[in-house]
Amino acid sequence: MILVTGAAGKTGQAVLKALQKKNAKIRALVRNGEQAELLMNYGIADAVTGDMSSQEVLKEALTGVSSVYHICPNMHPAEELIGQLIISTSREKKVEKFVFHSVLHPQTAKMPHHWQKLKVEEALFESGLSFTILQPAPYMQNILAFKDVIINEGVYRVPYPPQTRMSLLDLEDLGEAVATVLTGSGHDNATYEIVGTDPLTQEEIASCIGKRLNKEIRVEEAPLTQWRLQAKELDMDTYQLETLSSMFEYYANYGLVGNNKVLEMLLGRSPGSLDEFIKREFK
Repeated sequence: MILVTGAAGKTGQAVLKALQKKNAKIRALVRNGEQAELLMNYGIADAVTGDMSSQEVLKEALTGVSSVYHICPNMHPAEELIGQLIISTSREKKVEKFVFHSVLHPQTAKMPHHWQKLKVEEALFESGLSFTILQPAPYMQNILAFKDVIINEGVYRVPYPPQTRMSLLDLEDLGEAVATVLTGSGHDNATYEIVGTDPLTQEEIASCIGKRLNKEIRVEEAPLTQWRLQAKELDMDTYQLETLSSMFEYYANYGLVGNNKVLEMLLGRSPGSLDEFIKREFK
């Protein structure tokens, strides 16, 4: 049995779909019954509901489990504590393989959520568990949040400069890589950067979209002050607001780039390109 925590999010669902293709027996840990019902309809074996910061919930979820893919809720203020708790409970339940969903360049202290993931990685090093750490780049799917504006206004609006360079990753490739690691062998004690593309500027991303739509798409930098006001209107909590602001400031100054050779090795093929993603999603 493989446990996937945080399974109801877009990352968790991509992982579940990839594992199902390998006929894996899967248990999902989700927050509530509505999410559990949704995933059970996908055909998974079992679902446990509750707060993953609860040791009792984790004990229930980890009972009878051989492998874990741990995804903490995005930008959770207690990620380090949750990570320590699930690691210690996995030791107690004698989990054979622990795979952690980290992030590309967790060493960057200027981004608090990256730094929390680094601390969880450190706890894994000291745990005695057989582990694999995956460090995914930002998802191509994040572009879809701007899809309507891109199509209707011809603008790709991001809270950092048009020249900001980032490596991207197709979430479908991540799911396949996770399934390979969880169901295969030879990945013990490994830390893998999961990167799909060479570094791309925001202008290059917009150009790729424009070619697909056969229209010019211009990049527009949204002032961070404007973004913060909009985020507050959406009732974003303080930790997420400050953490995302720090992330966008980091991107503006340094970008976020990696190398796709490890993902190519895991997939046994070239990772999906941005052009292929745009053709699939911008129909």
